[in-house]
Amino acid sequence: MSKEQLPILAITMGDPAGCGPEIIVKALADQQIYQICRPLVFGDAGRMAMAAGIVNSLAKIHATAEPQNGLYEYGTIDVLDFANVPADLPFGQVDGRAGHAAYQYIEGAIRQALDQKVAAIVTAPINKEALHKGGHHFPGHTEILGELSQTNDYAMMLSSDDLKVIHVTTHVSMRQAADLIKKDRVLRIIRLADRTLRLLGLEKPRIAVAGFNAHAGENGLFGREDIDEILPAVEAAQQEGIAASGPIPPDTVFFRAAKRKEFDIVVVMYHDQGHIPIKLLGFDSGINVTVGLPFIRSSVDHGTAFDIAGKGIADSGSMTAAIEFAARAAQGLAGQTAE
Repeated sequence: MSKEQLPILAITMGDPAGCGPEIIVKALADQQIYQICRPLVFGDAGRMAMAAGIVNSLAKIHATAEPQNGLYEYGTIDVLDFANVPADLPFGQVDGRAGHAAYQYIEGAIRQALDQKVAAIVTAPINKEALHKGGHHFPGHTEILGELSQTNDYAMMLSSDDLKVIHVTTHVSMRQAADLIKKDRVLRIIRLADRTLRLLGLEKPRIAVAGFNAHAGENGLFGREDIDEILPAVEAAQQEGIAASGPIPPDTVFFRAAKRKEFDIVVVMYHDQGHIPIKLLGFDSGINVTVGLPFIRSSVDHGTAFDIAGKGIADSGSMTAAIEFAARAAQGLAGQTAE
């Protein structure tokens, strides 16, 4: 595949006060990245140059105003330059200016993705408090992406080398999660899981659906959600030809998926049910994927690391994995479109 045929990935710089700039520089030091995609950082060229210095990179920063004008050559980091970070912005501190800048990168990347000028979006971490101080009151990336792309049918998927999970509910309380677990919602997430894994090349994804209550409710003894809502959703998915199983007791389903390899993905009912096993198995290499959007989006599965930001020691493994996932998914989508 020639360079011109490789997908352009919009890599948002994240909170400029966090570790985002330096993990991007580190990830783009891998020459293989340039063999699978054309990476374009949506951020601040000055901050990226500062990050290159912090990690002792010899990469040159090339500022551009349009994706098609990037050089996309190894040793050069192309930056769609927003020029919105003060030179004296400190690392490791919550700052509304950084939150607003991070929002602008996301907004710009979404606009370019909707205009099909970039094939996918990869996001570095943002700080929610800084985002709010910057005037943007969203719980996180996922909600920004959904609102700005005018998408209602989306979900969070986490992926590591050994396990993939997709969430029925995310940033809500446990009490709210119980109220949100309904047949239609669970079925929608099962369908999204099936569609996403097919995009990645699996012909018949094996989907495990985790129970909500202990022992998946023990036939209603420990709660009715598993019998009344989750089981009917699984049965409906099976009738559609989806290879779904469940509800499976949550204390065994991850072992069966990650260790025995019985399943390709687990549909989880709430935030920590999915995040805990993923972070246990792949804290440094796990990624976050928003599925159901009109474009591909992957992200690191960690925060801004304010305690070590600007020191050049942040691990870039998750960023590399997120870029590789987005490139693979973008190529898969292009192949399906060509067919």
